[in-house]
Amino acid sequence: MRLKLFLLSALSGLIFFLAWPVNGFPFLLFTAFVPLMIVQHQISSDNRLRARHLFLYSYIAFLIWNIGATWWVGCIHYGQEAAYMAFGANSLLMSIAFLVFHKVKRALPERVGSFALIPIWIAFEYLHHDWDLTWPWLTLGNGFASWNSTVQWYEYTGTFGGSFWVLIINVLIFDLYTHRNTLLRPAKRRIIYFSVLGALLVIPLIISLLIWNRIDPKSGEISADVVVVQPNIDPYKKFGPQFRDHLERMLAIAETKMDSSVDYVLLPETALVEDFWENDINHAWSVRRIFAYRSAYPQLAFVTGAATGRYYEATEAPTLTARKFQQQDGWYDNYNTALQFDTTHELKIYHKSKLVPGSEKLPFPKYLRYLERFALDLGGTKGSLGVQDERTVFVHPVSKTGIAPVICYESIYGDYVSEYVRNGADFIFIMTNDGWWDDTPGYRQHLAYGTLRAIETRKAIARSANTGISCFINTRGEIESAQDWWTADAIRSVIRSEEGMTFYTRHGDYVGILMLYLAWSGVIWYFIRLGMRIAASRKKNTN
Repeated sequence: MRLKLFLLSALSGLIFFLAWPVNGFPFLLFTAFVPLMIVQHQISSDNRLRARHLFLYSYIAFLIWNIGATWWVGCIHYGQEAAYMAFGANSLLMSIAFLVFHKVKRALPERVGSFALIPIWIAFEYLHHDWDLTWPWLTLGNGFASWNSTVQWYEYTGTFGGSFWVLIINVLIFDLYTHRNTLLRPAKRRIIYFSVLGALLVIPLIISLLIWNRIDPKSGEISADVVVVQPNIDPYKKFGPQFRDHLERMLAIAETKMDSSVDYVLLPETALVEDFWENDINHAWSVRRIFAYRSAYPQLAFVTGAATGRYYEATEAPTLTARKFQQQDGWYDNYNTALQFDTTHELKIYHKSKLVPGSEKLPFPKYLRYLERFALDLGGTKGSLGVQDERTVFVHPVSKTGIAPVICYESIYGDYVSEYVRNGADFIFIMTNDGWWDDTPGYRQHLAYGTLRAIETRKAIARSANTGISCFINTRGEIESAQDWWTADAIRSVIRSEEGMTFYTRHGDYVGILMLYLAWSGVIWYFIRLGMRIAASRKKNTN
């Protein structure tokens, strides 16, 4: 019996892994939860087994999924221990969510209870997007990133719509399995059930095809002529005294595609690594060099990533992330920054605010600040970085187009990126440095997730990745002019976006919010039923 439960759990984990981008087949996701739901059903039916057993079996499934889909996280130099902790922690959180489903399901009528998985799992995904241990990499809706032609309707629902699609099919297949003797007889009932299941599978695909044919990436009303640079500088060697050589190399690569009609040049995340303060940023050599380069091109806006800092002359820490100087009074913050240089000669600044837990952000800094010295060192970005509350849009002073300066990890958050568009962005510029993981599926998954942002917002994307893959992504989510991994080059294109905002851009993660309310209702009902059982038990004992 327990071997069977173990094998079913392992099967779930294996299906999740085989479905995941970039080499997986996403439609396997429609069955991935079924073996694990059978485990839950059998444990609920066996008086010898308890909730802790389900927790263990679900942990096995989710650990296989996490390791199989994101094993590349361990390829960070000297970061294997942190990767193992991430696998274990994320599997633990998933198992807790599945255990909550188990409890709520048992408090509901049998046939209704299985459907509780949908709001509870999506509520977990939604909450996992916005807290200090955020890691939404394995959100179910991301599973279609490499097959994004099948989910063009994300412009209405975002990735949580994809999660809902996956979960409802899983629940219906499980329901068919557990009640097959009644659902498959008589023939009329069987026809109805398979018709509903087939419609839920096929109708979203038809809708996606219709939207695909409606969208013409070449007819976007708003355009920009963009040069993207892929410098291919070893991320483990880029931070240091060679910052002048690195910048001159990037400018020389950009120059191969330049003329007076270029609107934007885009460089990758932390392209500028000179040690300078934002308080006195205009005197930095890198800043003066880029302004001098830009002056040869009258309408050029130059967008780049940078590692910057800001000091405070204060007696107490002005922010939770501020660090105290060792040799003098005062405090300072470090930032992962985006900068825009343009004809106004006034730098536009944005600070990355969705930070990678463990390397860029210490979780719960108010309580765990003493652990910051153990943070993973990624070449100059060790410890908790400073953030900002607002999504800053960089406006081109000539064309008046707005761009969203999205830095690396931020590009996997649909509603977060949509906030730039709500603030006036016409294009999305993604700056990233994916070379930390070597030539693994990590950077390819990251690129695939970025295509979903183009679908959700119908805004074209220019993507500059230090070591690859740099490219353009049109409003249908198609990747164009993709550069090879670990090569240095520049690409140029006129990118086009649609005017206005999509339904998803306007309303954000409303699917996640709705599912969160439904999940809380289920949890409250569980505690009500628990209280009723306790009261009944006490009354019985009293009598």
